[in-house]
Amino acid sequence: MVFPEGKLLLRDSYRTLDNGLIQCKRRYEWQGKETLYHVTLAIRLQVCGHELYPFLPGILYYGNQMGARINPDIIPVYDVKKENEFAVFEEHRYPMPFAMLEDTENMCGIALHSTPSPVRGAVLQDQWWSLGVENINKDTTELVMYSGPIGYNRLHGVAKARQFQPMKYTDTYLNLEPGRIIEKEFFIDMYGISEHGTAFQHPIYTSLDLHRPYNADLFPTMKSIIKDKYEFAKKRWIENEHACGFDMYEKNYSEDIVMGWAGQSDAPGYALQVLEPILDDPDVKSMVQRSMDFLSSTHIDSVTGIFPVGYSFKENKYYGGDHVSCGQAMYCFAKAIGQAQKNHDYKYKKWKEFLRKACDAQTRRILSKEWVSKSTSECFYIAPLALASKLFKEKSYAKAAEKIAEDCYQKYYDLTKGCYWGGTLDATCEDKEGAWAAFQGYLSLYELTRKPDYLQRAKHAMDVCLSYVVVWRIPLPAGRLADFNFKTEGWTVVSPQNQHLDVYGVVFAPEIFKMGVYLKDERLKKLSEVMFRSCYQLVDEYGSQGEQVTHTNFAQHGDMSNVFKLRGGYSERWTVFWITAHFLTGAAKFAEMNVNFMQ
Repeated sequence: MVFPEGKLLLRDSYRTLDNGLIQCKRRYEWQGKETLYHVTLAIRLQVCGHELYPFLPGILYYGNQMGARINPDIIPVYDVKKENEFAVFEEHRYPMPFAMLEDTENMCGIALHSTPSPVRGAVLQDQWWSLGVENINKDTTELVMYSGPIGYNRLHGVAKARQFQPMKYTDTYLNLEPGRIIEKEFFIDMYGISEHGTAFQHPIYTSLDLHRPYNADLFPTMKSIIKDKYEFAKKRWIENEHACGFDMYEKNYSEDIVMGWAGQSDAPGYALQVLEPILDDPDVKSMVQRSMDFLSSTHIDSVTGIFPVGYSFKENKYYGGDHVSCGQAMYCFAKAIGQAQKNHDYKYKKWKEFLRKACDAQTRRILSKEWVSKSTSECFYIAPLALASKLFKEKSYAKAAEKIAEDCYQKYYDLTKGCYWGGTLDATCEDKEGAWAAFQGYLSLYELTRKPDYLQRAKHAMDVCLSYVVVWRIPLPAGRLADFNFKTEGWTVVSPQNQHLDVYGVVFAPEIFKMGVYLKDERLKKLSEVMFRSCYQLVDEYGSQGEQVTHTNFAQHGDMSNVFKLRGGYSERWTVFWITAHFLTGAAKFAEMNVNFMQ
């Protein structure tokens, strides 16, 4: 390539690997005698096809159609029917570093897997290659990589840096000094599909095979994690003459017992029963019995099925209630009752009365002709209703669970129509929690009915969950995370709206292991252990662990005025109880399966 300043040599090499991937290496070599300034390198793979749907793990799910209906300004969106759409992001933002397009007319997918890397000679500090998609015209879309430029929602030079707004991210140039060589490796994968909205599944497993994030021995043992998390849970125990249970917050912040997301005060009622032999603490029985008895006293609305999930010590009253939290609480009650029936150490009559009332109310509502689900949030009712149908020998509960599952299948199995969403209270868009609600529900119905369709649907929802799991070691700049030699593999990205890492994956890691058993896939079993053990990182000397880990140019707390200083930070002060409860719940589910790494 001849410039007035000299020659830039460009060389591509390609080879087909045994697994069908095309491995590509592009090499740039600047042979001019002076530095070449303000350079942007590009790799563009043109894909012919009409209205190709994009999939960028953790970022863009076939256009983020569900979030676009709520608020298209705060999340990345992409309309396949419009020309000149683009979505290009920093490589370190991707939990799985690939971009994919689905061609629904020709029933195929094409994925571009990147070997992520920063760029030498960059004008900006910590500048990386970027990856994404651009719609050129109605018949052509490109999978692209650039040596720095990013943008989305028709805005060039912006980063998804804050929860509700982007921030400028410009001057992403290179300066090539004489003799500078830059190489970029990537892989191209082309494959057929049998159903619309499923092309994303194939590259999920390709990404696992490329990065192999399976070394769990880098992290603390399961038993040490369980004991430390239990000790911290005991620090959150609060009680007065009216109430007792596990505090959602630090006591100097607030004293509130909250069920479901994000307090999870109901979770120890199940988890501590299972883990009691490991914990060897006489306090376990008292905390389980008393906390579950108190939680059973909340009032259930007989029409909506909703019940207050929070209790304020300061105001001495109940509050709140939503589908996500109520569904999660009902699940923990069902698991706690099932466990109590096995060991006969608990009086669980109150627990059963509470769960039956909740299931009766939800079943009436769901089986009515007027019922309409608004998001995947109601999928959190599937698993508890399925479990309760067995506990109480009540077929109508299973019928209600299957009705929700069928509604979810019709709306979200074909991702070209919309993806699982609404599973959290602070992200009104596609999210891993919404996918987890469907995954947990389908799997529960498969185990109840043994219908193969439910296993297939569980895998589909699980694969969406997996797309949020980080499969590679993201190098980090100087900062809190680098101080601790933080390792990113196994952690999960929250959603296209909130793009930081969290430990949420520990709660569904056991189900991923279980799917590995059902599907005879050792990769899933090994990944599940890494997901659990890796997420114990960043626990401090007092057993405390924050929620928000900033692996990319996105933050929700602290000084957010400078986009170039966001990456590598860690918000350790937001320590809601779900972080602890999910570890205990996940560990209990692993213990029930008697997996070998629990020994």
